[in-house]
Amino acid sequence: MYEIGRLCVKLAGRDAGMKCVIVDVHDGFFVTIDGQTRRRKCNIKHLEPLDHVFKVKKGASHAEVVKVLKEHKISVVDPKTKKPAEKPKKVRKKKELLDQAEEEPQAKENTDSEKKSSKPIKKEDKK
Repeated sequence: MYEIGRLCVKLAGRDAGMKCVIVDVHDGFFVTIDGQTRRRKCNIKHLEPLDHVFKVKKGASHAEVVKVLKEHKISVVDPKTKKPAEKPKKVRKKKELLDQAEEEPQAKENTDSEKKSSKPIKKEDKK
């Protein structure tokens, strides 16, 4: 009953209610389906076989399955492929800017140390 090329309706899962074609039979309980659904391994308990059997090779590609379904006026919407998002480019500072940024904190430190050294030393501090 579940042979290659059999048109079925998916009963369970997020693809429920969509038509599919059996592309491969794994064992007594699992088959590979393709069509309006995602191409995947499926339990036969989740399928309802219909009367139509199409001439499809074992392991037929998605394009072949779509072609057969369109000949029998069953619409198939291809999923959109996701394009990887562009990573933000790192902005490198120029070497001159980095040198200036490093010199500024040192200049501040020197002025602070000069202020400390300019304090008069009290006699009490010596003891």
